[in-house]
Amino acid sequence: MHKKSLTFLKRLLDSPGPSGFETAPARVWREEAATIADEVSADVSGNSVAVLNPEGTPRIMLAGHIDEIGLMIVHIDDDGFLYFSTIGGWDPQVLVGQRVLIAARNRLVEGVIGKRAVHMLDEEERDQVSKVSALWIDIGAKSKKDALRRVRVGDPAVVAAPTVQLPNDRLVSRSIDNRMGAFVVLEALRRLTPRKPRAAVFAVATSQEEISWTGGGARTSATRIDPDVALIVDVTHATDHPNADKKKYGDFKLGGGPIISRGSATNPKVVELLIATAEEKKIPFTLAAAPSDTGTDADAIYSARQGIATGLVSIPNRYMHSPNEMVALADLDRTAGLMAAFARKVTARTDFTPR
Repeated sequence: MHKKSLTFLKRLLDSPGPSGFETAPARVWREEAATIADEVSADVSGNSVAVLNPEGTPRIMLAGHIDEIGLMIVHIDDDGFLYFSTIGGWDPQVLVGQRVLIAARNRLVEGVIGKRAVHMLDEEERDQVSKVSALWIDIGAKSKKDALRRVRVGDPAVVAAPTVQLPNDRLVSRSIDNRMGAFVVLEALRRLTPRKPRAAVFAVATSQEEISWTGGGARTSATRIDPDVALIVDVTHATDHPNADKKKYGDFKLGGGPIISRGSATNPKVVELLIATAEEKKIPFTLAAAPSDTGTDADAIYSARQGIATGLVSIPNRYMHSPNEMVALADLDRTAGLMAAFARKVTARTDFTPR
């Protein structure tokens, strides 16, 4: 991966931005997009859009969501301790003892998630799993009044887990799901800039995927752009670690390349074109089965407007929805390359109607 792209990636991952509060990473994304795209914009849903050749045809949408899971302050007690709820799906066990960053009005406020020490738990309690209701955030406040000088109810927070690069080009960070997707679609656009395609190509960093039971930013951005075809990039569970059930989740390895999903939410002609493109470009890939919904932005996009031909490309990710997710940088490069090559293959005569 080019040094400039890696620097951008780390900056993007380290920007706090849980669902509904994606402003900081979206600003970083648009700043980088301005060096690549012909036009860059944002909308009221929190989506960011970068486009090459906006008047071209057909219209191709590349989408990856930029939000992450997080926390939200719901109560501040008289002693200044903060009680919270979750934004998106968490395993509460991974929260105990973590440091957090609270996105307050004008600054980031540091804190730590507290729980009674193991010495203060009776034997029965030690065998029980932690619940969010039994945890709190300590920002070092002396009182409620002191805490309110820095934070307020409704402030979002993220776990303070900056990016770390491990051997074999493994990258570890808290917001890989799915800020990685927002990065990849912009990298695909970067690869298209030296020789622009005839199509209009829209890279979209969508909002609110982690809480989007009604479609979130994916649906609103697809409605706004009205693409002829859309490719969504997200992460999926890598199963190359101990105790992973490959029979249930599939056989996906870090470094194994992009994963192309087949199922009811994906258009079969889009899938076949993705496979043909990967084979032509000698990009290693794996197939995944998605017999019903995919749990990604694809679910909101394929049924938007009159229906949009949609494909889903995923990146294997270890330890999803934890403070330390892990991906292989080679998989990001290959996925960006696949999406860019796909965009060059689609023409105004390409018909995605299943027949």
